[in-house]
Amino acid sequence: MKIDNSVKATGGLPSGEGRARAAKESPKTESASGGGERVELSSLSARLQQMESTIANTPVVDSAKVDEIKQAMSEGRFKVDTEKVADGLIDSVRQMLSAQPAKA
Repeated sequence: MKIDNSVKATGGLPSGEGRARAAKESPKTESASGGGERVELSSLSARLQQMESTIANTPVVDSAKVDEIKQAMSEGRFKVDTEKVADGLIDSVRQMLSAQPAKA
């Protein structure tokens, strides 16, 4: 099993870049009568901030699933499919090798 802890931002943009781009694309600026300025973020920027908050508050580990597997192991019900593990390891190595730059 390959675990990828990276989080991909929506639209393929890193979250900081996406936030900056969203703010540049459609910022709304209004002049107040007192001479100050008021800036409102676009709806896209607000949605991105909400999504980032949701992701930050989402646990990386499913504790219920971990507890279920621990229980199954302690009771001797947990079976390991060695072929599936081996295939996963081979696939991981293939991905790592294909991601390396070719040597001349």
